[in-house]
Amino acid sequence: MNAITAAYQSISRPIAFNPFITLSFLALPVIPTLKLTARGLYDFDQQKFIPIEASIN
Repeated sequence: MNAITAAYQSISRPIAFNPFITLSFLALPVIPTLKLTARGLYDFDQQKFIPIEASIN
């Protein structure tokens, strides 16, 4: 986990929250419309995957 956090910090601006903790809540059953799966972020209301793009500036 330390290696992942260090890698994230090397490509991002400083932020006041932990993005990994934020993402962990997407898998909770109390958020039924969005799920983070092994294949990506899935929207159950629209029955499709949500495209996610990342860029390094």
